[in-house]
Amino acid sequence: MERPALEGIRVIDLTTFLSGPSATQLLGDLGADVIKVEALGGDSSRSIVGPELDGDSAYYLANNRNKRSIAVDLKSPRGRDVVRDLIAGADVVIENFRPGVTTRLGLVPEQIVEEHPALIWASISGFGQEGPWRDRPAYDMVVQALSGVMSLNGHAGSPAARLGIPAGDVVAGLYAVIGILGALHARGESGRGRIVDVSMLRGQLAMLSYQALYTNLNGVAPGPQGAAHDSIATYRSFRGGDGREFVVTANTPRMWEDLCRVVGLDELIVDERFVDAATRLQNREALSDILEARIAERPAAEWVGLLTAASVPVAPVKNVLEALDDAREADDGSLVTVGNETVEFENVAMPIRFVGTADVEPGYPPALGEDSDDILRTELGLTDEEIAALVTDGVVGVPSAVSVTT
Repeated sequence: MERPALEGIRVIDLTTFLSGPSATQLLGDLGADVIKVEALGGDSSRSIVGPELDGDSAYYLANNRNKRSIAVDLKSPRGRDVVRDLIAGADVVIENFRPGVTTRLGLVPEQIVEEHPALIWASISGFGQEGPWRDRPAYDMVVQALSGVMSLNGHAGSPAARLGIPAGDVVAGLYAVIGILGALHARGESGRGRIVDVSMLRGQLAMLSYQALYTNLNGVAPGPQGAAHDSIATYRSFRGGDGREFVVTANTPRMWEDLCRVVGLDELIVDERFVDAATRLQNREALSDILEARIAERPAAEWVGLLTAASVPVAPVKNVLEALDDAREADDGSLVTVGNETVEFENVAMPIRFVGTADVEPGYPPALGEDSDDILRTELGLTDEEIAALVTDGVVGVPSAVSVTT
């Protein structure tokens, strides 16, 4: 059995909230040793209002498994020295402060990478480390709005809608991991690290995919997509006679013809208005009226069964509870149970699978400063007296000396 892909890689995690923690959780899932450096008050996501477990918010728990936590006062010179010493033994540093904050803290990326040429430094920010917007604050909805993503979401005639998932944050985290993995690969040949700059806004612009090119070529901004497609008339949702929605993606001529046969409208196959994808798109409103009237005659589940049997891509529109129940029933590793000595919770697992490779046992998200003593002792070689002095002077926090502030 092969060892986890990133076993032996140490990551110093200076991130907070969501974009950075989602990235470092993925690195931890891949086997990296992630040391989460928190302020003495803790990652601000620990106290997000909502469901909680064992004193921590579900928001925090969802993005911080497979990490160790050390609580350090980065505003103090001795605290910065502790972090610098940790960085000296690391392969990767990742942070999501606003540009310039690490420099003001005395942790200048260019200087640190010059001191440690093999180090990879990854920065996630709203708008990148350079440019006219670099100093602006950014959150998920801000970059969804600025990128055009929100304008594509929802239905025509309705206000723009934020995606129901934190795509701005999570996509930036994914691109950060991709950049880090690329830098690790390059380091294997050159021995030198890289500085990786990831922008949340650039990540959302990249997510526009074909919509960006459509817009550049047509000179027209697309509107809300609802549950339809700009290019394929039969790539859309329908509502069955019972009110339940399902989606059909009949993209090919064969799928189109089978869709017509299943719904009992064989005559549409030879109707000159719908003979190919171009005419179907041109006459999509007339086609929609015909299909919607027929589909309203039977419950959604019945249509899903018939179309599935005919190999026409189809699926019911499920809510999150139903989707998680399906994943649980499938028992295919899509969900993972994470626990400690007293509590446990179930969450979505890392989606990447390596054949013949050992899985990383899911580690419960660390309590604030849970590993401070061990990290200082084993990674930096500090003595009991030195650790006690750091704790007494409020430079480093251990569980009995730190508290989450709201």
